[in-house]
Amino acid sequence: MPVGGYAVASDTGRRRRRNEDNYVVAPPLFAVADGMGGAQAGEVASKLAASALEGGDSERLHGLERVGALIQEANRRIYSRASNDPSFSGMGTTMTVALVEGMTVAIGHVGDSRAYLVRGDSMEQLTEDHSLVNELLKSGRLSEEEAHIHPQRSVITRAVGTDPDVDVDAFTIEAEEGDVFLICSDGLTDMVDDEDILDVVDRFRDDLDKAVKGLVQAANKEGGEDNITAVAFRISAGSGTSSEDTATMPALEYDPEPEEKTREYQDGARPAVAVGSRVRIVFAALVLFLVATAVLIWGLAR
Repeated sequence: MPVGGYAVASDTGRRRRRNEDNYVVAPPLFAVADGMGGAQAGEVASKLAASALEGGDSERLHGLERVGALIQEANRRIYSRASNDPSFSGMGTTMTVALVEGMTVAIGHVGDSRAYLVRGDSMEQLTEDHSLVNELLKSGRLSEEEAHIHPQRSVITRAVGTDPDVDVDAFTIEAEEGDVFLICSDGLTDMVDDEDILDVVDRFRDDLDKAVKGLVQAANKEGGEDNITAVAFRISAGSGTSSEDTATMPALEYDPEPEEKTREYQDGARPAVAVGSRVRIVFAALVLFLVATAVLIWGLAR
């Protein structure tokens, strides 16, 4: 299997109390699900979607058939749970799935999470957002600039689990050596533009762990208004699968920029550990001096 490396990072962000994103990193299968619904319904929906991918009985299927069957199974589980429990009524989730088979990558997609392909010096958005803002953008009623700041940019027009059946966008990509595929929730793409996403991925193309963590940090730096999840994998025909991170990586914490850290230590408020270290060094030097002096006096007395 030509997956040369992969990594994942998921974070609550700076505004939300819970992380309703879920992901699957189970080569050759990768996915991101971004839940929606009141109370904890979004988190339940995305977890049900992830569990459907991990435990779905579709291994006899391949390519687009398998991707489609997995998403339909996720839809069935979420819709069934919502129909039988009024507290979860109306819940749903986005779902973007990638299945690697040889040098072919099958993509299945519903909602406004995204899949990107980074090839050479360029990045292409592979999926189309099923969102109100994208519909307005395609019809010419919004400009790119207006779409980016539209107050309803998170309203989606298609989701997994809200209806008995779901319409899945499914297609295949013929991969090339060195391609990097990125799957992410809109908590990243609403905060960081495509050029900056490409810059981070390109800079850490050979260390995808740093790439996904860098993307999460960039989204948090821009405000972190939503949960952020990024899954990346690299195509390398000559190597077996190797993990550059674990699928159970804990949520990241926002790391201030160097200038912010500098401000924290102004007015003499330096870390206590630095003062303690200097005291220990001085004390050790004094002890050594006293021991040396005692030895010298003892030697002269003899």
